[in-house]
Amino acid sequence: MTMLNYAYKGRDGGGKIVKGKLDAPSEAAAVARLKTMGVMPTELAQSAAGTGLQMEINIGFLEKKVGLKDLAVMSRQMATMVSSGLSLLRTLTILADQTENKKLGTTLDAVRVQVETGASLSAAFGKFPQVFPPLMVHLIRAGETGGFLDRSLESVASTFEKEVKLTQTIKSALTYPIVVLCMAVVATIAMLVFIVPVFETMFAGLNAELPVPTQILVTLSKNMIWIVPLLIVIGIVFALWWRSHKHDEKVRQKVDSLKLKLPVFGLLFKKVAVARFARNFSTMTKSGVPILQALSIVGETSGSWVIANAMQRVQDSVRSGRSVSAPLAEEPVFPQMVVQMIAVGEDAGALDTMLGKVADFYDEEVQTTTESLTSLIEPLMIAVIGVIVGGMIVALYLPMFSVFSAITNQSN
Repeated sequence: MTMLNYAYKGRDGGGKIVKGKLDAPSEAAAVARLKTMGVMPTELAQSAAGTGLQMEINIGFLEKKVGLKDLAVMSRQMATMVSSGLSLLRTLTILADQTENKKLGTTLDAVRVQVETGASLSAAFGKFPQVFPPLMVHLIRAGETGGFLDRSLESVASTFEKEVKLTQTIKSALTYPIVVLCMAVVATIAMLVFIVPVFETMFAGLNAELPVPTQILVTLSKNMIWIVPLLIVIGIVFALWWRSHKHDEKVRQKVDSLKLKLPVFGLLFKKVAVARFARNFSTMTKSGVPILQALSIVGETSGSWVIANAMQRVQDSVRSGRSVSAPLAEEPVFPQMVVQMIAVGEDAGALDTMLGKVADFYDEEVQTTTESLTSLIEPLMIAVIGVIVGGMIVALYLPMFSVFSAITNQSN
């Protein structure tokens, strides 16, 4: 649908003259939107696109993305407005105007236009998959069908808030080692570029053969003039390639499988994936989403190709008449405790409750594992930096030790 820009002038509910611009597919849609905003238009005309300095500059990669935190806040506010009796069009208008994320505001404005033309809220959200995840769309559709849209929106907000908290926990575990590793790399490059050449000039006057570690250090220092630019180019090329191909099936298969096998962080990544799976599955079953649709969606929203692939096999088994727990027991990525609790939930008719308990348990496990990893990684990273920097210092001073030994032997 082509969006046109209209300049308007009118009076608000208090009789005050207001003016501005808005986007709408037609003049009638623009008038309808102004009425939902409480503005009675007196003048309305299509405005020409800006030119020169008045043209709006939109740089895609600098535009702030819509994160789960933005969606959680929006869903919570929308649930409050809907439960208070505000119309959906009025709610979308308010949210589009007050959200701090420009991209989300623009998208909500487009959603409002879709709803004005007769589309349901879930269908309108579904037209923007780059902003609204499938989990959110299906939960809202279930709420629209069952007549409990406000509760569905609250479920979306609660799920995304827990996901944000989980993500922050993971970032806190990875921030320290990444920062320390970067500092070690910068310190190593600085020593090779600025300090080693000074010692190299000193070594040249000794007229003695340098030890092997020192020779390696000097050789690296001489070649840093092309090694550093090469590393920068490789890093940029890899970042661009990763941005374009990180969602490819083959890339996800290899990377996600490798992540679960890492010696230190593999267990953490596995617990995070299981927590996401259980939480999203619980939310969807509680909201009345059909089990086959739920299985299809929770695999993708787990963030792990391994679990997504396992969910496809589980979905095929459930479609053939089996329970959920039976095929889950055949997937090694799911711990036995998870399988047993899901089996109990199926037998008791409380699958959503059991899945919620599994999600809470693994959220606590992630927190505990993160704290343990942090206390373990700190001394390890300090030791790594000590070995790197200390090894370079020893390599620099080895020739001096050799010269002092030679002088001592000659004096004797």
